[in-house]
Amino acid sequence: MYGLTRGETAALRKLGSPERIQAYLDALTYNLEEGGETLRSPRRVLRDRTAHCAEAALLAAAAFRVDGRPPLVVDLEAVRDDDHVLAVYRERGLWGAVALSKFAGLRYRAPVYRTLRELVMSYFDGYYNWDGERTLRRYSRPVSLARFDRIGWMTAEEDLWDITSYLGVVRHYRVIPTATARTLARVDLRSYRAGLHGAPGH
Repeated sequence: MYGLTRGETAALRKLGSPERIQAYLDALTYNLEEGGETLRSPRRVLRDRTAHCAEAALLAAAAFRVDGRPPLVVDLEAVRDDDHVLAVYRERGLWGAVALSKFAGLRYRAPVYRTLRELVMSYFDGYYNWDGERTLRRYSRPVSLARFDRIGWMTAEEDLWDITSYLGVVRHYRVIPTATARTLARVDLRSYRAGLHGAPGH
């Protein structure tokens, strides 16, 4: 199936639900890219048991696909901060997401959001940089990773830079007006510390 071995297909199928996918991602070692930047395929994540947010989103999208859902991801774009990638899904017409992050508040979302924008805005307060600035500014439309079947995104041994390049140029939508962004208060210390609970390397 999609170039996966029987064992890989079984491992992804075993995850079975967004909640189980999230639990699997949370159990991975966070990829701090200390040996250089990577963008591992789901095959490599299954094998290496390590991932950063984009690699985790690809793994989750692959698990969704094996389970019969579309393999959709959404790029969250930030200023003075890293972008974040979500694997998104719908149940009964409502949006949810699975994600991995160093920040506790940027991970799973239950499927309770009527629109994609509602889902994205649920990440706003928890999306801040090391200086406590709220940094989320834009989000992409959902991108089906099926468009990357030509490069074998589920099983490739090479890094998948074509995907991040595409996410960088696909249409994004602004979450707040520019004038509002200039006046945002920094995150309070208690929330800041809570968001870093369990963060790797800190």
